[in-house]
Amino acid sequence: MTVVEDIVQTAPDAGDLRARVAELHAVQEQAKQGPGTRATEAQHAKGKLTARERIDLLLDEGSFTEVEPLRRHRATGFGLEARRPYTDGVVTGWGTVHGRTVFVYAHDFRIFGGALGEAHATKIHKIMDMAISAGAPLVSLNDGAGARIQEGVSALAGYGGIFQRNTRASGVIPQISVMLGPCAGGAAYSPALTDFVFMVRETSQMFITGPDVVQAVTGEQITQNGLGGADVHAEVSGVAHFAYDDEQTCLEEVRYLLSLLPQNNRETAPVEPALDPAGRRCEGLLDLVPVEGQRPYDMHKVIEEIVDDGEFLEIHERWAANVICALTRFDGHTVGVVANQPQALAGVLDIHASEKAARFVQFCDAFNIPIVTLLDVPGFLPGVGQEHGGIIRHGAKLLYAYCNATVPRISLVLRKAYGGAYIVMDSRSVGADLSFAWPSNEIAVMGAEGAANVIFRRRIADSDDPEGTRTEMVKQYRDELMHPYYAAERGLVDDVIDPADTRDVLVRSLRMLRTKHADLPVRKHGNPPQ
Repeated sequence: MTVVEDIVQTAPDAGDLRARVAELHAVQEQAKQGPGTRATEAQHAKGKLTARERIDLLLDEGSFTEVEPLRRHRATGFGLEARRPYTDGVVTGWGTVHGRTVFVYAHDFRIFGGALGEAHATKIHKIMDMAISAGAPLVSLNDGAGARIQEGVSALAGYGGIFQRNTRASGVIPQISVMLGPCAGGAAYSPALTDFVFMVRETSQMFITGPDVVQAVTGEQITQNGLGGADVHAEVSGVAHFAYDDEQTCLEEVRYLLSLLPQNNRETAPVEPALDPAGRRCEGLLDLVPVEGQRPYDMHKVIEEIVDDGEFLEIHERWAANVICALTRFDGHTVGVVANQPQALAGVLDIHASEKAARFVQFCDAFNIPIVTLLDVPGFLPGVGQEHGGIIRHGAKLLYAYCNATVPRISLVLRKAYGGAYIVMDSRSVGADLSFAWPSNEIAVMGAEGAANVIFRRRIADSDDPEGTRTEMVKQYRDELMHPYYAAERGLVDDVIDPADTRDVLVRSLRMLRTKHADLPVRKHGNPPQ
């Protein structure tokens, strides 16, 4: 007999309301305590917090309101009828983060290993529906063993309901998945459907088939972390956007991300008082970026120089590092930044970089976040692997995302911007509202050396001094078609600006575009490249 059953059986008669209230408090306390101290100690021994401890770290102090804390499953068979704990292994409700409403559900690994059954799923469905109706972000704290095997197909149907709601909420409210334990099989698809995935090293893993199945089918031996740990998904697969060493840091970063986002697709992100002067000159940029197109530099430092207080949150920092995607603020307003990174693969676009940037652009567009694009791109990465891997359709994803975006869009060419990569990276021709360039820009079909070799191939071959002729032709092509004012003269760049004025120009432009309104043609939805 449980403590609560003992309380209920020994309760005074129904006429004593105070006794009934005392009984209620005892039941509520039992629900909060869960399966007891031994289970909690076992959770802590694994380096993991309990569901309620995690919620306390995520939400503002004292703001959590729980939904259905006394829910219990109704399943029978396999001993389930004798185990009917309150909450059924998931804590659901809402609270605030920085004073704004956020909905949350957290698996309680201490109860059935956090496995999802019918009642468990129904609670999640309800909180997801509430988040959509209220127009507030949804955060899932995942630490579960997948479907509850004893409940069979009912558990699988519960996952189907979650996936359907993830899809319905996509682009309507921000959805954040925080992986704090195992997530295997079909359960992994819910995080994949959300906007952002956070993981904690050593304690969280995601995979469709675990190491034992992999070894049985393929003969490959691998650990859980080697197969689906945080670093694997942050660097190799791109499934995780963020990876941290501990839960406390992870949840603090979730709070920071939420501070940069709007509540839903009908609102804009909250505005922070801007202490960094809007017109601040960025003299440091003159020394950060070398004029020579072949010399690398760190684009992160450029971003730090121009945004408010040098602060930004990079998305997918360790995956597809040749393109940077970040949320930051200009003049106190949230802005998304997409930038080529010359320090990684010379800043070229490849399959992964195209996918990464495309999804980020789509997210910003869905949630009314303006986009600033910083170009220094030599083109798409050549190679058999890229072509056979579908660089055409993957590159088209980025093109589609930009062409489809209706939020304010500003592009800035720092140095080289060649060929199709220039067009794809939010050029004026695909709908950028404003396009600027530094006097170091080179906008062309290809680099001067390659262009001269194509255009003047015969002249170079027939010359008595091929190298001298090639050098002369390269100079001629650069002087005539690649000088920094060529695109501006043709109206393809709105202005060539002093790099030190970059922040001032971007802030002024974003202020002007703040009231931009653009409609897409009426349609059910587009059919983006896959």
